[in-house]
Amino acid sequence: MPTTLEVLFAPAEYALLHERDLRQTVCVVFDVLRATSSMVTALGNGATAIVPVAEIPEALSIRNRQPEVLLAGERDGLRIAGHLTGGVEFDLGNSPREFTTAKVGGRTIAMTTTNGTRALRACAPAAAVLLGSFLNLRATAEAIEQQSPQHLLLVGSGTLDQAAYEDVLGAGALCDLLWPQYGSGAVADSAHIARRLFRLEQGNLLAAVAQSRNGRRLMANPDLREDVPFCLQRDLFRLVAALGKDGAVGGKR
Repeated sequence: MPTTLEVLFAPAEYALLHERDLRQTVCVVFDVLRATSSMVTALGNGATAIVPVAEIPEALSIRNRQPEVLLAGERDGLRIAGHLTGGVEFDLGNSPREFTTAKVGGRTIAMTTTNGTRALRACAPAAAVLLGSFLNLRATAEAIEQQSPQHLLLVGSGTLDQAAYEDVLGAGALCDLLWPQYGSGAVADSAHIARRLFRLEQGNLLAAVAQSRNGRRLMANPDLREDVPFCLQRDLFRLVAALGKDGAVGGKR
């Protein structure tokens, strides 16, 4: 059986993953701006684990049971404030620059974002679920090369209900690294599209992502604009981030 490589671009695609048999598939979820970049940064800076949840009440329930857990997340790009929770201010937003060693070292984090945590949960039945970002791209590629899964599915978390340009570029960058292994297999057109787009834009990723919907939104906010170049750094962490069967994301160096 040939290897397969496919990229999903939009939430409508990963919303249908429950109809597929993923037991022999490795999924890599990208939310470059910013959920997977923030999770990788948190783990790289010493966080013990991250529990991705879809909704705010789930995060609050974890905090009630475990008061030491940090709460992180965003709605409309901004840290979750008390008016959305009944008075509980979240400790962190979704900016990777917030997840410093001083704040997250040795801590568990319950995190909810608009799209990234939904994509992770949609992929949960897979044989393995990795978190993809530019920050740990090489380590992720090397882990996949070592595992050599028969079926590889790269999932872009998207923006609202649409594809996100930066996620397609991230998936394309991973496709490019893995092409020697997967390029001769059953490659979906979506993987060709993502790889070719990355190769077209790789000379100036910041300029490309700054024109994306998420990029424009973040760049227009003085407090968040530096998140864009931060998230596009290549291989800042030698770390493989994976969603465990217990529902928590952990890191392995």
